[in-house]
Amino acid sequence: MFNSLRTRLALWLLLPLTVLVLVCSILSKRDANNVADYVQDHDLLSSAKILSERLIWEDGNVHATVPPSALSLFMSPAHDQIYLSVTDTDGNLLAGQADFPQPAQLQLAGADAAQWYDATWQGQPIRAVVTSRAMYDVAGSRQFMIMVGKTTHSRDTMVRTLWLPTLEYLLWALGIAMVVSVTALTLELRPLLRMSRQLAERPAKDMDFHIDARALQQELRPLADTVNQFARTIRAQIKRQREFISDAAHQLRTPLAIQAHTLAQTPKQIEGMNSDQQAALWTRLQRSNQQLVNVTNQLLMLAQAEQSEAHSHAVTPVDLEALCLQALERFAPVADQKTIDLGWHGERDEPDASFVIQTASPLITELINNLLDNALRYTPASGQVTLGLRAKADGVTLYVEDNGPGIPAQSRDKVFDRFYRIATDTQGTGLGLAIVQEVADACHAEIRLSDAVQGSASPSERPGLRVEIHFPRQ
Repeated sequence: MFNSLRTRLALWLLLPLTVLVLVCSILSKRDANNVADYVQDHDLLSSAKILSERLIWEDGNVHATVPPSALSLFMSPAHDQIYLSVTDTDGNLLAGQADFPQPAQLQLAGADAAQWYDATWQGQPIRAVVTSRAMYDVAGSRQFMIMVGKTTHSRDTMVRTLWLPTLEYLLWALGIAMVVSVTALTLELRPLLRMSRQLAERPAKDMDFHIDARALQQELRPLADTVNQFARTIRAQIKRQREFISDAAHQLRTPLAIQAHTLAQTPKQIEGMNSDQQAALWTRLQRSNQQLVNVTNQLLMLAQAEQSEAHSHAVTPVDLEALCLQALERFAPVADQKTIDLGWHGERDEPDASFVIQTASPLITELINNLLDNALRYTPASGQVTLGLRAKADGVTLYVEDNGPGIPAQSRDKVFDRFYRIATDTQGTGLGLAIVQEVADACHAEIRLSDAVQGSASPSERPGLRVEIHFPRQ
């Protein structure tokens, strides 16, 4: 139940409101008690004053009478009991009940010289007031104590009369707020629920959908935009996978067809060929096998690069200088075979700058290998290829520069597509730069392509290519 958004929102609204109603109820009851106490205490003091005014000298003694006006103040439907006591300083009873309870400590205060207190009389709780009056004669002055007490039935009735309607209003307000909040949440969440049902009713394979964010509340529009963006990304990935499968099938079809045609030759047909024909046959078979191996290896490497980008690995330090030197040793025989000058250049903007980067991708070596392989593959004989690093404050830049045919500016956005090749007369698979792009993305690196003229070749014929990959400091 608590996983329901509607329930949680209702609780966030109603729990504070319930606490507020509780606090208001307590405060309103306190105010009702204060009002009832004030009214009762005022009546008690008024009655005591009336009694003190009825004290008279008679035959040398003080007598107290209880007028009806003193008792009329306490008349109520609650049938409260009224108790009176008038005594002198010696404790002699002049009027009222004997042994009337007195306060534990007499402290008359205020302009009225009065003290209110709670007591119990004849098994009933009472509220009482005590005040004093001084009377004078020729012999001097005498002090008298006037005490008036009353049961609390009318006072409790007044509290209920004052407090219960307020409590009822508060409870009604809380109930109405609950109904309104639940209804409002139900109505306002209908677009979200409708969107959820629409998505659930679509076939699992149907990703061609778009949520109209204009029909949603402002707070829900980012959610709809995110879902739409997610759907577009999935559609693009599906399209990309289909194109990949189609291109892979096309790349594998030619060498497989050559092998099938070659293997279809019967032994008699092979024996009937001269030595040059047999050599050409086996050469063609060997090239098709090599092409199959190259395409298969590149496809596996591309899949591994995509897997590396999709899944996080532990970030580890990688020394790019050591990897570059190892790659130079690996490709040195290939460069010698084509009489290509394969060089190395490392520079630091600051003396203590490091070529070490922090990355989670385990395929940095493959990135360097593919860059060098592309450069050596497309650079003509007697050309130049340079592998270099530059350590800067904001990161490390790895670059491969050659003086080959380069890449036209209009084709530079396409060379990272799978199986895209500008020159079709080479033995490449068209996957090298796609693998470089995947590894660079996994490292959060930026790739830049530019012309780079080297050596003595004519710039108009061979502008060369410079591929830079900038690894930021993380």
